[in-house]
Amino acid sequence: MKILHYIPSIDRTSGGVGAYMQLLTAELGKLVELHVVTHREKNPLELENCKIHFIKKNNNPFSSKGKKNFRNLLNEIKPDVFHVNSCWLPMSARTAIWAKKAGYHVVYTPHGMLEPWIMKRHYWTKKLPALLLFQKRGIQIANVIHATAESEKKNLMQLGWNSNIKVIPNCVEVSKIMMKESWTKRKNILFLSRIHVKKGINFLIEATANLKKELQGYTINIAGEGEESYINELKQLASKLGVSDLIHFIGGVYGDKKWELFKKADLFILPTHSENFGIVVAEALACGTPVITTQGTPWQKLESYHCGWWTEIGTEATTKALKEFLQCTEIQLEQMGKNGKKLIEQHYSSPKIAQDMVELYKKVCL
Repeated sequence: MKILHYIPSIDRTSGGVGAYMQLLTAELGKLVELHVVTHREKNPLELENCKIHFIKKNNNPFSSKGKKNFRNLLNEIKPDVFHVNSCWLPMSARTAIWAKKAGYHVVYTPHGMLEPWIMKRHYWTKKLPALLLFQKRGIQIANVIHATAESEKKNLMQLGWNSNIKVIPNCVEVSKIMMKESWTKRKNILFLSRIHVKKGINFLIEATANLKKELQGYTINIAGEGEESYINELKQLASKLGVSDLIHFIGGVYGDKKWELFKKADLFILPTHSENFGIVVAEALACGTPVITTQGTPWQKLESYHCGWWTEIGTEATTKALKEFLQCTEIQLEQMGKNGKKLIEQHYSSPKIAQDMVELYKKVCL
């Protein structure tokens, strides 16, 4: 079977979508002939077990030349399935439309970019024009929409654009992630993700201020890249609330240093407004680190597996969860860490998810 993926970016700053592609190709490429078409970036992630094809980033998605160049690539590869990733950038939807018109089967993964919180943001100035020009049509023509959680499927169904939706979660290379060896408290809390207003970092800063006395001696690392203006805004909030000594912005962290941060943290926190999956949650759990995240993510299993807190969105709920974490003993944190590792092994291992994806492709081709 021959599969072609389109992804707008595999730059290391591309966040969860780039990480998803990096993890998926490692195993999927062992089961199919896998091709990935994308645009050249300054700091691309390494993708295993696939052939990468680069197209010009300024290739006008509305021009006849852009369409011709993409159709030539399609006809050269002749994939059984064309699989599109991401929304709102024209090339994602346009390539889906072009592939479908050329007679190819199309799978579309929105990656949470059609969730209610995202849809409402800049709706009149950005989302509505994109919907009218290309995005809605790109979803409508797909043979199958791939959601990464039941909650995302529910929200996609409510849009009413395409009812053929299949759920396959994102994956984690569990076998390559070493679990921490000690749960002795280091008084270290970690946020690691893209620095963006969606991530709810302000809730963490405000919750820290609410628990300033209880958190004395703690280090709260905020790791990730983002727009400098927004990072400065968050730093000013921390200063205003008197917690600059507790909150540390440490920039983007990758490779071994990232895993070291996960394992050194007593707690990982992602107080986000919206995530279709949240790969960093899975990575933290695989390292044996308990997690606080919100009901804006599909991680309700944190509660059933007793490995973290799945809270409402906002400062008050984040404060409450942090307070409960501070009351945990090291023995309790160890058990939570081991429960989290078990959760990831049972539900999100890369080989299992890759096989599920192949089964999806086979059904699409019937």
